[in-house]
Amino acid sequence: MRRLWLTFAQTVTVCVALLFVVKTLKPEWLSHLPTSEDIGGVATIVEAPVGSETLRPGSFANAAKKAVPAVVHIFTSQEVKTPRHPFLNDPLFRHFFGDRFGEESQRRSGLGSGVVVSAEGYILTNNHVVEGADEIEVASNDGRKYKARVVGADPESDLAVLRIPAGHQLPVISFGSSDTLRVGDVVLAIGNPFGVGQTVTSGIVSALGRSHLGINTFENFIQTDAAINPGNSGGALVDANGYLVGINTAIYSQSGGSMGIGFAIPVSLAKNVLEQIVNSGTVTRGWIGVEVQEITAELAESFKLPGTQGALIAGVMKGSPADKAGIKPGDVLVKVAGKPVKDAQVMLELIAALEPGKMSSFGLMRDGSDVTVDVAIGKRPKPPKE
Repeated sequence: MRRLWLTFAQTVTVCVALLFVVKTLKPEWLSHLPTSEDIGGVATIVEAPVGSETLRPGSFANAAKKAVPAVVHIFTSQEVKTPRHPFLNDPLFRHFFGDRFGEESQRRSGLGSGVVVSAEGYILTNNHVVEGADEIEVASNDGRKYKARVVGADPESDLAVLRIPAGHQLPVISFGSSDTLRVGDVVLAIGNPFGVGQTVTSGIVSALGRSHLGINTFENFIQTDAAINPGNSGGALVDANGYLVGINTAIYSQSGGSMGIGFAIPVSLAKNVLEQIVNSGTVTRGWIGVEVQEITAELAESFKLPGTQGALIAGVMKGSPADKAGIKPGDVLVKVAGKPVKDAQVMLELIAALEPGKMSSFGLMRDGSDVTVDVAIGKRPKPPKE
């Protein structure tokens, strides 16, 4: 027992001596060990300030907060009749059983988005969102639902105007300027993609004035990489201040989802269509009755033209404003109302912007000479229904 006690005392003495030496010569070796001062104390932490004055670098929360309440969800329903079986068209069968087995009715639903653009309850959306629908329901961001009706539509720009009953106040979006947009500007796309609910995506303006896409008759799209998916159609494209600069319309996709290329109708065009539909229920555009084609390098060489600028008149409708003014096939249209014609698409847009019933000057190149004619602008016919 005595020997055990001596061994224990010697061990403790050696440990104390080692601890003294380490603490004197290498105190940093003991810095990781907790002390009585570390335990049972109070840790004082500093939290970030909360409030509207808090700086959020790179945040567009204020822009989203301003625009989101004015973007609505649109739910459509349409009755579709489909034939049941080919043999049901047999005259003998129909003689005995009539037409009651010939067709069956089904209801097809769709979804999209829209933008509340006036306190009177007018809503801008895409024509393809509501085309053919016999029931339209609009749901606001806070869950309220309203029956809506189509005031007017413009298939050639793929825009439509809806209206909810008077007395229902919804937040109204503020219009920005699409004419001052620049490639690289930040934009937000707001809508109801895939029906999951109100969603905000961000990106930049990738390109301006996109045309020749085969989407609409009149194309002057804003291209953006802000994610636009099915259900976003008719929703808002807003700038970094939350002001409306476009109506989301289409995506370029092979999978059905966003691939970083989306297109929006500039608010300048949307505003013009809105005002015309609200005032008259329809959109009126200028027309002269010509068929045109793009000028290729081969055509320019064949017609001895200095370049590919302009639009080649391939045909003139008999009795049309162009025919009465003396425009002939083979002429090259280079100016409309003093504005240069870059190509056939630009020519179409310039003529459409002219007021029917007014005279306007057209600059032509005919047999190598410059010719100017005055044309009484006609009214563009409505496109045939498909």
